[in-house]
Amino acid sequence: MALPAHLAHLARDCDILPYRSSGPGGQKKNKTESSVRVRHRPSGITRIATESRSQTRNRALALERVWEELRRRARRVKPRRPTRPTRAAVERRLVEKRRRSERQRARRVPAE
Repeated sequence: MALPAHLAHLARDCDILPYRSSGPGGQKKNKTESSVRVRHRPSGITRIATESRSQTRNRALALERVWEELRRRARRVKPRRPTRPTRAAVERRLVEKRRRSERQRARRVPAE
């Protein structure tokens, strides 16, 4: 199973370490080193893959996870700019407040 070009290029910057994973799975899991840990040397990102019984498939999955994390970290966050309400919106709010206060004032019991 050949890796896609972007993952093959990424693999040159990574330490790929196969190991025996733990957990359920019996003899197949206990005797084979099918799990893979990939560490990206420049950034220090480490991702593992243990889902498949194939070391090659797990290597591709772990490299894909490192690739996704690198893309996530490279994305620039759009800066938030404070906004102010328009003059018309402020006026509408004040008109509604006056209307509401008039309505509440009309409900009061008249003072004797």
